Amino acid sequence: MKRRGSGILLHLTSLPTIFGIGDMGPSARQFLEFLTKTKQRYWQILPINPTDSFHHNSPYHSSSAFAFNPPLISPEVMIENGYLENSDLSSVPKFPPDKVAYSDVAAYKEKLFSKAFETFKAEKRKDDYDRFCSENDFWLEDFVLFQALKKRFKGRGWSAWPKEIRDRHSNALQIAREELHDLCDREKFLQYLFFNQWISLKADCYQRGIHIIGDIPLYINHDSADVWVYHHLFKLDDKRIPAYVAGVPPDYFSKTGQLWGNPVYDWGALKSQRYEWWIRRIAHNLKLFDFVRLDHFRGFVRYWEVSAAEKTATKGQWVDAPVHDFFDVLLKRFPTFPVFAEDLGYITADVRQAMSYFKLAGMKVLLFAFDETFPNSTFLPHNFVKDCVVYTGTHDNNTVRGWFEEEANREAGKRLCQYLGRELPVETLHWELVRLAMMSVANTTIFPMQDILGLGESARMNRPATRKGNWCWRMTPNYPAANLIERLAEMTETYDRA
Repeated sequence: MKRRGSGILLHLTSLPTIFGIGDMGPSARQFLEFLTKTKQRYWQILPINPTDSFHHNSPYHSSSAFAFNPPLISPEVMIENGYLENSDLSSVPKFPPDKVAYSDVAAYKEKLFSKAFETFKAEKRKDDYDRFCSENDFWLEDFVLFQALKKRFKGRGWSAWPKEIRDRHSNALQIAREELHDLCDREKFLQYLFFNQWISLKADCYQRGIHIIGDIPLYINHDSADVWVYHHLFKLDDKRIPAYVAGVPPDYFSKTGQLWGNPVYDWGALKSQRYEWWIRRIAHNLKLFDFVRLDHFRGFVRYWEVSAAEKTATKGQWVDAPVHDFFDVLLKRFPTFPVFAEDLGYITADVRQAMSYFKLAGMKVLLFAFDETFPNSTFLPHNFVKDCVVYTGTHDNNTVRGWFEEEANREAGKRLCQYLGRELPVETLHWELVRLAMMSVANTTIFPMQDILGLGESARMNRPATRKGNWCWRMTPNYPAANLIERLAEMTETYDRA
């Protein structure tokens, strides 16, 4: 990301398909064609780890830091690979075209997965599958057993399982593996399916000169395979329940802060093992992505720790993390670590110092530029440095149009027009913010697809500190209009980002 370029932020779930959710099939290739025609260099996505209904399918709440999310598997590619037949897709339910129907999608795809698994079991050649299992053994075996046990215990969290399973007694685990062998094999197969489809998609990106930007959440769910296996790396009590949970104090998004509920790390325990779990996590992600965004970077410097008994994030405390020791170890292992930091929200001098010391690029969001700090805001283009990643907005923001119509007060709107030098109709405002980012000195610009399409608040991906109605937005199939492609391509070339 040291040369000028631009890209699009669009999660896989948001791609248009007939299957109720975006996936890695033909619609992903159609989007790659769109990126190619518009001269884009980057495709940024959200985490691709498993999601669940309890956390409202947030990609930032997962049962594994390593595993993949099966609903993103393409039925059409399963046909191409011989696991399904065309007739298996003859009666696809009528899913909503503009949002993800998670529960209905899961029920439908489970039937397809069962059929594909039966086909797989009948195959004689499994060399590629065996290789995948061997190369991913360090997380795969524990994850599939975790998933199988979740089904056995009717969805209960692992800390409520029988003590010998909860505490991972070797005899109890061996018996469970034998009894749940078929369920475990099915889960392995789904992970294998996802990985193969992903590697194929990544190869197509490479052929087009498009780099994939992945996203690594700082925290992991308590009810996850990782916390179950590596419970000693987290601040849990003697019943394996979180003693402290993560969040952020009151900020721009919420007056009571955000209480995420994830267990916080025991950084002393991590340090004593030379951060092995994190090294494996980073190495795994670098196999999948060309660049990665470290979500909530400030948590690597100081993190907001809240007693698990609290109902909001208001009453917490800042706790130091060993950022220098941690990144020294990471950079010895990954000398050319292709990473940038999410440094939004309440950022203190120690965070800036750490980013500067390790030469980590940060993020700039144009929607934050027109508050009362104007014209001195660090989010204004005339204050940018080359080594940063500029967004109109992120998955946590309103769209440009939605912000202007629903959130921006009169003063903010006036500052925006003052900065642009003219007043503009709301219908074209998104293009002017895209232009501001494009013409800036910043090497990298990324735009949510909603802002390229000029969509309003209804297309918003996430509303922080809220639970329902998020992560559902999808594009409709008619998005790649010729005039849109031409306009974005011309702007990309004009500002030397092609």
